[in-house]
Amino acid sequence: MAAALALSVAGTVTSFLVHRRAVDALSRAGVEVLRRLDALEEQHREASRHEDRVEYQREHRRLLLTAMEDRDLLPLLDAYEGDLPPEVQKQYLFANTLYVHAVHGHRIGLFGAAELRGHLRGLFQSRTMRAYWEATRHHRATLPPDSEEARIGRMTDDLLAELDDADTDEWWVVGGTDDD
Repeated sequence: MAAALALSVAGTVTSFLVHRRAVDALSRAGVEVLRRLDALEEQHREASRHEDRVEYQREHRRLLLTAMEDRDLLPLLDAYEGDLPPEVQKQYLFANTLYVHAVHGHRIGLFGAAELRGHLRGLFQSRTMRAYWEATRHHRATLPPDSEEARIGRMTDDLLAELDDADTDEWWVVGGTDDD
């Protein structure tokens, strides 16, 4: 009887240990599945933010075009210091659209920081683009310093300073090439 009881206890303990290992394995598998689900949810949120940013950009462009086509709406977008003629306001709005287009391409991952600098280097060869940049300096000063927009604005300011200080007429080689 003692032997039967010992065998029964040993069988129960073995069964318990096997069951415990199976529960532990299932628990680890469950944790891994939850980790993967969290990663997929984050990817989905990031894709959704990306889509929202693209849609916001489309709407921004549509609103700008509407204002540029209608002289009655154009004054609504006049956030520049001093009185600017409608032609200059339109030029500045278009300059903003070009700048935002380049920045947006960088933000959505179409190109890195070095290519963004290249785009901006070319855009800012225009005196009108430079005048727009100067006229909107006070706008950029209100940005949170750690925001992406402020960081890109400072990078653009640095690029313009480098272009102004360059000892060459070969503007396309000014402004660094590293991709941060």
